[in-house]
Amino acid sequence: MAMVIRVRFKRASKLYDFDPNGLELHTGTKVVTETARGVELGECVSGVMEVPDERVVSPLKPIIRIATEQDLMIQRRNEQNEKEAFDIAVEKIAEHKLEMKLVDVEYAFDHSKIIFYFTANGRVDFRMLVKNLAGIFKTRIELRQIGVRDEAKMLGGIGPCGRPICCRTYLGDFTPVSIKMAKEQNLSLNPTKISGLCDRLMCCLKYEQDHYEATRKRMPRVGREIITPDGVGTINAINVLSETVRVRIAVGDSFELREYPIDDCQRPGTDAQAQQGGDTAGEAPAQPRPPKPERPPKPERPERPERPEGERPDKPRGPRGDRPEKPPRPDRPPREKGERPQKSERPQRPDRPPRPPKDGQSAKQADRSAEPEKLDVLMEEAAPVKPEQAAPVEETVILAEEVEIRESAQPEDLL
Repeated sequence: MAMVIRVRFKRASKLYDFDPNGLELHTGTKVVTETARGVELGECVSGVMEVPDERVVSPLKPIIRIATEQDLMIQRRNEQNEKEAFDIAVEKIAEHKLEMKLVDVEYAFDHSKIIFYFTANGRVDFRMLVKNLAGIFKTRIELRQIGVRDEAKMLGGIGPCGRPICCRTYLGDFTPVSIKMAKEQNLSLNPTKISGLCDRLMCCLKYEQDHYEATRKRMPRVGREIITPDGVGTINAINVLSETVRVRIAVGDSFELREYPIDDCQRPGTDAQAQQGGDTAGEAPAQPRPPKPERPPKPERPERPERPEGERPDKPRGPRGDRPEKPPRPDRPPREKGERPQKSERPQRPDRPPRPPKDGQSAKQADRSAEPEKLDVLMEEAAPVKPEQAAPVEETVILAEEVEIRESAQPEDLL
């Protein structure tokens, strides 16, 4: 366990733990401490207390001293200088025509630097602005861009509820808020009604969310059947705050909407429903189902023997069948050396007398009709000379002999 004391440096800011350093401190005491930003003046918000070592953020810095009257005078002078620096910075931002809004100015306790907080839609090039401010104040200048929630916390204001906003009064850290919280609390999804001064969802939506989640688990959903003191009905609406349900019940030939506390209603499937159903319908209440027989346990699989260290043994292979032998390839007769037989030239057909024209056909048309017959004859003669597929050796010899015979033949013999 570690002895710590909690200190706050600004109004509604985060709390930090420090080592009391043997001083007698109480709530509200002003102290001077050493922080990561240098020496600062803060206020104790608790007495000395014990904290587990797991919750302590190391290194735990000590408190230097209790604030004196001179320290408080320095703090008041810094606050006056912050107002003057704010006005000067606004003028310089207007001169440089920078799209940024100055929110607050903070002086370090020991005047080691000045911090300017601003908001902007995007990144801003403020290098020339820093040079001008450093030349005026003769100290270190630091500009920090903050969000809209931090802006509302620094400036403060009155919320939609008519009270000062929570982040300015007591809320130290910002908790995430989602639109799902507004839906579960049956609030209007109008952005103007569920948004705060920062144009973000109000932080107070988080306060009652735990109660809504716990109550919704006890209450049935809309549209489900439920047993009421007046009979079975269908849920029309639920009210989480009053923990009541509005039920649509059949009364004669019509239906009525009645409101019941959730504790006076029961969900279908309970013992009360079975008893009520048996009394009204004249049937015996439903008997409980017999328990299912337990399955026999599965037999345990035998453990595999451990593999010996070293090389992995080769798996035995079965006998391999013999491949069938390929049939022997027939030997081709050797080709005699010499020139290949030349292709037979197309024989010249003797002049034929023109065919007589048919009925209704001129002499030129008769000659044209005869040309396809000539081509057919020539194609039939040339077919054996140029076969499309490779022929066997014996057929090739026969074709060569036919070519020699046709070359020696006369045109009259071919006709």
